[in-house]
Amino acid sequence: MPNNLLKNKQNLTEEQFLATYNPNKYERPSVTVDMLIFTVTDEEKENYRKLPEKVLRLLMIKRGDHPYIGQWALPGGFVHMDESLDEAALRELKEETNIDNIYMEQLYTWGDVGRDPRTRVISASYMSLVDSSTLNIKASDDADDAKWFTVSCRLYQEQKTVTEQGYILQKLFKLNLSNDENNLSAIVKTIKTVEGKVTKVEREVVESNGIAFDHAKIIEYGIERLRSKIEYTDIAFNLMPELFTLTEFQKVYEVILDTELLKANFRRKTANMVIESNEYTKNAGHRPSKLFRFNPNWTNISE
Repeated sequence: MPNNLLKNKQNLTEEQFLATYNPNKYERPSVTVDMLIFTVTDEEKENYRKLPEKVLRLLMIKRGDHPYIGQWALPGGFVHMDESLDEAALRELKEETNIDNIYMEQLYTWGDVGRDPRTRVISASYMSLVDSSTLNIKASDDADDAKWFTVSCRLYQEQKTVTEQGYILQKLFKLNLSNDENNLSAIVKTIKTVEGKVTKVEREVVESNGIAFDHAKIIEYGIERLRSKIEYTDIAFNLMPELFTLTEFQKVYEVILDTELLKANFRRKTANMVIESNEYTKNAGHRPSKLFRFNPNWTNISE
């Protein structure tokens, strides 16, 4: 028998069931999207003979309405009934920051009860790594401002407790976001519980100064995922110009991973990701360096 003729316990076909279905039978939470737009840029250099230091930056918008008016949040907003999550993310990003046509990937879905004081809100977060020099950032819609913040997230406390079936690992991270006019901070706790073959990870915002909603833990998680992805994907090339030096390439890795890397190890690991060109740098004050480009046919040899 065709599926559309099958009947349920109330003796209704699917067509009959849908004709009488009441969508208000269950309370419906609101759904939002939040975007983590990362970039790596040069800090102002005081000495032209030195290569500029690179910093990791994150795009934030200043809220122009309640709740959390005047605080900074990730770009985002509510999903319309006639659009997909991906469509909502691209629309909200365009409306709030003027960014258009960039690749984003879905990161995680956040659904803690009470995470938004307005109503029950579930949020799908997205992440992108972009070359900010190609973007024209401009706040609009309900955002008062949109700015890049230098971001750092560092572990400063860790405690492991052994249990009968496994262990509990608690970590405290200090999150800092700053630019010329603003200093934001938060403390995020992660709790990893391992019981036999079952692992559960929870996140909690212990303290937040100037960062709206629960966005501090979304940022902490995004940085963790970014550091993981850069190790096994070519995501870092979203930040690179067409031609670049291996030193510039390494500095991008170092600023995202927040650690210094051994030159020989790094170049061995990334050798098949780049193709040597016949061109050299022409910067004043520096010896000419060989320029490279991305190898679109690279394969991850660790797979």
